[in-house]
Amino acid sequence: MAVSIKQLKNFIGGQSVAAASGETSDVINPSTGQVYAHAAVSSAEDVNAAFEVAQKAFEEWGQTTPSERQLALFRIADALEARAKEAAEIESENTGKPLSTLVDYEIMPSVDQIRFFAGAARNLEGRSAGEYLRDHTSMIRREPIGVIGQVTPWNYPLNMATWKFAPAIAAGNTIVLKPSDTTPASTLLLAEIAAEFLPAGVFNVVTGNRDTGRAMIENGIPQMVSITGSVRAGMEVAKSAANDLKRVHLELGGKAPVIVFADADFAKAAAGIVAAGFFNAGQDCTAATRLLVQESAYDEFMVHLIAEVKASAKVGKPSEEDILFGPVNNVNQLERVKGFIDRLPDHARIETGGHQIGTEGYFMEPTVLSGLKQTDEHIQDEIFGPVITVQKFTDDAQALKWANDVKYGLASSVWTSNHSRAMRFAKHLDFGAVWINTHIPLVAEMPHGGFKHSGYGKDLSHYGFEDYTRLKHVMSYIGD
Repeated sequence: MAVSIKQLKNFIGGQSVAAASGETSDVINPSTGQVYAHAAVSSAEDVNAAFEVAQKAFEEWGQTTPSERQLALFRIADALEARAKEAAEIESENTGKPLSTLVDYEIMPSVDQIRFFAGAARNLEGRSAGEYLRDHTSMIRREPIGVIGQVTPWNYPLNMATWKFAPAIAAGNTIVLKPSDTTPASTLLLAEIAAEFLPAGVFNVVTGNRDTGRAMIENGIPQMVSITGSVRAGMEVAKSAANDLKRVHLELGGKAPVIVFADADFAKAAAGIVAAGFFNAGQDCTAATRLLVQESAYDEFMVHLIAEVKASAKVGKPSEEDILFGPVNNVNQLERVKGFIDRLPDHARIETGGHQIGTEGYFMEPTVLSGLKQTDEHIQDEIFGPVITVQKFTDDAQALKWANDVKYGLASSVWTSNHSRAMRFAKHLDFGAVWINTHIPLVAEMPHGGFKHSGYGKDLSHYGFEDYTRLKHVMSYIGD
């Protein structure tokens, strides 16, 4: 039976538009390894056309009131909620994720985040107007930046698109957003939903490859570029944007330390860590994949951990019930993960897992590695797959040193019943998020973003909203 191949086009000015060249690329369903769609491969010509449309739309959208923008975002959120099942089905085909978890864990959080930024639109903050110089009244204006170029990754396509478009549009900007070349479908759905409530040209999507992304960053129209992706990509963006002094917002990789002390509740810790380490096949910059376990408790905790992996870290096809994760996203990522396991040094061991599952799709067993040294690549580099590493530490000082001894600084967690220790580690851990006796929950009201090679700028929260605004000082002479 012939399989119907979807045609995914750019979304520019409220319309689906093919790439000027007509070029397309194959989009693969990672749970089958088969082509399910062809997506437009956009050139600099297509990118510029999208930015010109966004620039024209900004002339009007930038003058809208916060209440008008809020209402539009509320309507988008309501429409996405009404189509949550459809969005989940598209995202599952897009990524191979379990249908049983997508609505509750990704689609509805996206709806909530859109609603949060709708509220943020009407809560602009700034110093109160007053006479900071005698006979002169000063006031602050918080304004939209203009046209924003945005790039999102393949691990959470719809959710990351929400993190980008919602605060930017809430602040009065217009956008051109490029999703990953392997997962464009759900972002295009989101743009089509948004187009029902936004003027044409406010929310534009161009699909394509790395060259498409470079063309976006190099284009002279956007005043800001925002990317969630790899460290390599972030560095390239920062260098390119510097040539035009564009604002840059970067949310990059992570290598989260998960510090388990002897006084922790091992059963709860193991359950929380397995869920946070293997959810989405470990393809999360904040995933709980680098465990540091106190030496005196190591053997006992490992019993709990391995038992929890075997009981809970179930992998399967998107349609299967009671599974935690599906395939890794693409064949290149599958080979990357397998490469880390193939290069495991002699002093390390595989506690469980370590193999590809079957030949159809890109499935990997949940894997736990032990015996690694702090300098090993498995500890220092982001694997971005269903792989957890476990190290022993002797005391607080060593735990903190090893935790911070990576180039990343995005997320971390501490598992202990000692409140003073938890607060001390929260202070000294060099990461943008510190969870205590939990790992990975996010809320729209709190900021998400890292330090060091994990980038700069914040997603979510009022801080993320402010990143998409600019400040202007207005002073008026009021003397005689």
